[in-house]
Amino acid sequence: MDINQLMEFTGNHMLLMLALITIIAMLIGGEIQERISGITAVAPGEATRMINHDNALMIDMRDDKDYREGHIVNAIHAPASSGNDTGKLEKYRDKPVIVYCQRGQRSAAYCSKLKKQGFESVYNLKGGLLAWQKETLPLSKKD
Repeated sequence: MDINQLMEFTGNHMLLMLALITIIAMLIGGEIQERISGITAVAPGEATRMINHDNALMIDMRDDKDYREGHIVNAIHAPASSGNDTGKLEKYRDKPVIVYCQRGQRSAAYCSKLKKQGFESVYNLKGGLLAWQKETLPLSKKD
């Protein structure tokens, strides 16, 4: 394909090209934001390894209804609607903490907040609880 064909295609399909540029910009922007924030995203398999070997703590940010319907075993419930009070997490400051929400997007902001408050090992569950369920990992309905 030469440059003339590319220019012709671009001229004939402006909306497609605009969509492509937007998607690429969003992907790059997300990666840059993750690197700047200093928060590492971990996949469900890595989170499981951290729970088993590093005694990592899971923090569930979802609302009460979603939490009752099923959450990761032994997760601490800290719903976003409660203002993300981190006081009850103080005793876990030296442990690795993995924060999750439904899809893994809102939890990134809470990870940043914990990091600013001096928590050293803070991780975001990549894909949230949906990714956890997709890997068919266990959930609990007990408080």
